[in-house]
Amino acid sequence: MMKRMNGMETNNFGGEDDDDYSGFNDYNAMLDTEDLVHDETFQKAVLRTSHGRRPVTQAKMALGGGPGTQGRLTTAARGRLAMPSSMGHPGGLQDGQARPMTAVRAAGFTSAGNRIGSGFDPFNQAGKGPAPPLEAKPEDSPEEKIRHLEKKVNELIEESCLANSRGELQLALDKAKEAGRKERVLVRQREQLSKGDQINLDLTYSVLFNLANQYVANEMYHEAINTYQVIVKNRMFSNAGRLKVNMGNIYFKQRNFQKAVKFYRMALDQVPNTHKEMRTKIMQNIGITFVKLGQYNDAITSFEHIMSESPNFKTGFNLILCYFALGDREKMRDGFAKLLTVDLKIDDEDKYLSHGDDKQYNLVLEVIKNDSLRQIERERKYEAERCIKYAAKIISPAIESSFSDGYDWCIEMVKNSQYIDLAHDLEIDKAIMFLKQKDFAQAIETLKSFEKKDSKVASTAATNLSFLYFLEADYAQADKYAEVAMAADRYNPSALVNKGNVLYAKQDHEKAREFFKEALSNDSSCIEALYNLGLCNKRLSRLEEAIDCFYKLHAILRNSPQVMYQIADTYEQLEDSAQATEWFMQLIGVVSSDPSVLARMGELYDNEGDKSQAFQYYFDSYRHFPSNIPVIEWLGAYYIDSQFCEKAIHYFERASIVQPNQVKWHLMIASCYRRSGNYQKALETYKQIHRKFSDNVECLKFLVRLCTDLGLNDAQEYATKLKKAEKNKELREQRATSAGRRGSGRARRESSAGSDLDREGSAGAQGKVSKKQRVRTKLDDVDRGPYQLSQPQEIDASYSDPLGPQAERPKTAARRKGPHDDEFGDEELGEDLLPE
Repeated sequence: MMKRMNGMETNNFGGEDDDDYSGFNDYNAMLDTEDLVHDETFQKAVLRTSHGRRPVTQAKMALGGGPGTQGRLTTAARGRLAMPSSMGHPGGLQDGQARPMTAVRAAGFTSAGNRIGSGFDPFNQAGKGPAPPLEAKPEDSPEEKIRHLEKKVNELIEESCLANSRGELQLALDKAKEAGRKERVLVRQREQLSKGDQINLDLTYSVLFNLANQYVANEMYHEAINTYQVIVKNRMFSNAGRLKVNMGNIYFKQRNFQKAVKFYRMALDQVPNTHKEMRTKIMQNIGITFVKLGQYNDAITSFEHIMSESPNFKTGFNLILCYFALGDREKMRDGFAKLLTVDLKIDDEDKYLSHGDDKQYNLVLEVIKNDSLRQIERERKYEAERCIKYAAKIISPAIESSFSDGYDWCIEMVKNSQYIDLAHDLEIDKAIMFLKQKDFAQAIETLKSFEKKDSKVASTAATNLSFLYFLEADYAQADKYAEVAMAADRYNPSALVNKGNVLYAKQDHEKAREFFKEALSNDSSCIEALYNLGLCNKRLSRLEEAIDCFYKLHAILRNSPQVMYQIADTYEQLEDSAQATEWFMQLIGVVSSDPSVLARMGELYDNEGDKSQAFQYYFDSYRHFPSNIPVIEWLGAYYIDSQFCEKAIHYFERASIVQPNQVKWHLMIASCYRRSGNYQKALETYKQIHRKFSDNVECLKFLVRLCTDLGLNDAQEYATKLKKAEKNKELREQRATSAGRRGSGRARRESSAGSDLDREGSAGAQGKVSKKQRVRTKLDDVDRGPYQLSQPQEIDASYSDPLGPQAERPKTAARRKGPHDDEFGDEELGEDLLPE
């Protein structure tokens, strides 16, 4: 509180209050200083002091006084006068309100700083809290709205691009359209603020360009063309003419090649010569479009210009294709030679070789040997090799009189170029081309020429030779070249697989298994070795190990039918019908029309006793492959068991078409007719069988019985033929038996006269004869069936149905009543029933 006594002033700070401005709202009427400005005596006293001689300040001028009217007015008036920092606040201070912050306090100074020895630190304001934030600009201002809207448009463009990269094309298009709508609102707001000259052209260009790209991604080509037209026609956009390339690409996709060429040329005219790479790509598009139009001369002009300015492999390959289409041999030669001169622009690959003792360099090599730059170099090298190989395959039959001479010319050109490493690959390709042309002799001769080459090429050639001989079943030569391939490169998995295949074909499954395991140890991704190892384990009855192999292979080849079939078949051998059924079901999901798999499923359900499911799968198998005899036989037997003999006839007729010389199917057809009650049709069928198989005893028996039952006169004729047929059959059996006895007797004589080795050989011969005899006896039993008589001289018309005994009819009475049997004959009559 400021006090004035006898023209002097003192500062009185009461108590321990640290508030710098406490007490300013307390006003004492005795200290009214308003009249001091007009007190001449006081003013003169002030002028004689040092304070009165100070220069006039802005604060004094604000109070309206001069040098003589100041003194302590500024301090005394603090309680009522508004300071510059509070000018923006309307109205005066009210009771209970805190006084607004002044510039003095904001600078960190207080009245306590005038104390001597107070230790005041203006940079240490601990305990007073942070300064309040500056007053923000109002968010509803037009400039702030425009700035916020621009930010929102940019965010929508980014979200649209990200959605496109994720494959969400419709979402990307929706975001692009929304960005376009907000950008138009932004333009209107700028025009309302009379800031049309401040339009953000870059933002407008980005919105339209992104929208056009999203239209193209969604195949809305008409809308994309219109959007590009808006950009191109606006002269305010610099370099917008280059977008005509994009418009040309759209017309190319629409196969409107004339307009595509037009827009490509317009874009080429607007690209300066300094942008050589862009001009090259546009000219390449023009050349490809001319190829689509069939204008090969115009395409050649574009490609030749590119090859003279900035040669690359794709353009060179396209140029060779154009020469080939025109049939120009010399140009094809020149084009192939020019293709070999293209520089890959790849640094020396020696930098990827390890240095023996340089650990630091080896660590760096581990980092760079498979980085992105290394991958780009590999892609370039692969593209170059692919273009050269394809070009050689295409032009080799056209540049010379024969394919072989043309390929030899290409190989010589490659040997004299920087791509000399490709020469051996081209020779291997030459042998493969011979294989495709079915010229196996030339293929083998070409591959044999590599025997004295370096190890890698020799191993590749020997591997192919081994495979060729294996396909020809020449296992000796296949084994020889498999050994050659392994000698050239012991770690060649293909050579080891070929060696294992030869041993597998020779039934040496144990050794084959070792070679397959070695191939897998050298290359764990060799699917051929893994599959063959599973087959070997199955043959060796190591079913659990086979399951492991096939499961590993299934993880690599997820939907391979062969692998899934092997897993299912192995589970069936393990008698795990549930797992076998599940895997066969998965296999049917992959190959739903495989008749053998469907038949296996029917067999599984049949073994489980589920006839309805078995019938469904057998019927599907028959539908896809109606010539499978086991399936036909099962379906016929199913209908016979179900007492639908008429339906079984259809399947046995199909079997008789597939095996017309098998009498069994004809007999079954006739038996089905007889079971269904159609005796006349059955008799006709038996007669047809007799005409085709005149010596068949079973057919004659059926004819005798049917003719007898129907009372026909042909019964005696067929009985005579039956007697003759049975005699002939007996003679055949006797001759077969006597021949077997003579063979066995000869074998015994040779065994008694020879050495121990001869004994073993004669025993083997006897075993073979006895086996043949057993097979012949079995066949005779099939021919004879259950119809052979013990005494063929007597005619017996009895027969047995080849379809088995007919279902027994249920009994309805114990016996048949006679015509004279009385209904009450076996009962005693009571007296009440007697007549009176």
